[in-house]
Amino acid sequence: MNSMVIFVLNNVDQCQDILNAWEDAGIVGVTILESSGLGRVRNACMRDDLPIMPSLSDLFKSTETRHRTLFTVTKDQAEIDVIIEATQSVVGDLEQSDTGLLIVLPVSQVYGRSKL
Repeated sequence: MNSMVIFVLNNVDQCQDILNAWEDAGIVGVTILESSGLGRVRNACMRDDLPIMPSLSDLFKSTETRHRTLFTVTKDQAEIDVIIEATQSVVGDLEQSDTGLLIVLPVSQVYGRSKL
């Protein structure tokens, strides 16, 4: 059965490593989006590190507030298991905080991907 695997990666610096791990595991056709969660956006707006008289450079300094969201369609449970294993080999145990969120959803039909 086809499924969609969606992985929201917290640490954007690990994105290339995740992509390499998925590719090494035989996963192809991955789409990558920049994304932001509500908590990160709110925290970015609550800056308490600005000086009393901030300069323009102080105002524009910011940390990355985005995630990377990767998704792909799989053909069976074996591919899902490979993705989970490859992902955890980079980010660690997904049950730990600040690693990311991996979701698997059923897909009833797929068009445009002949390998499935």
